[in-house]
Amino acid sequence: MAEAILNIKKWGNNLGVRLPAAIARAAGLHVDQSVHITVEGSTIVICPVNEGMNTLEQRLARFDPKKHGGETMQSERLGAEKW
Repeated sequence: MAEAILNIKKWGNNLGVRLPAAIARAAGLHVDQSVHITVEGSTIVICPVNEGMNTLEQRLARFDPKKHGGETMQSERLGAEKW
C-alpha cells in the first residue's frame, strides 16, 4: 500500500496537495484525468471519473513520444513490404 504525509499549500484562493508519483500510480491516476472529490465525515475521498472510451483524437492528444518510446512509422521498406 502506498501512503504519504503531505503538507497542504495555498494555491490562489484555494488549498492544494501534490500527489506523489507512487500514490498516483497506485491509484491508477494520470495527468489531466478528471476526479470526483467527496468528504465523508473527516475523510477526503478522491475517485477517478470513468471517462469511458476515448476517441482516437483524444488518445493521440495524450501521446507523449518521450514517455512511449518515440516509435514512428517506417518511411522506407525494410523487407518485402508492398506500399
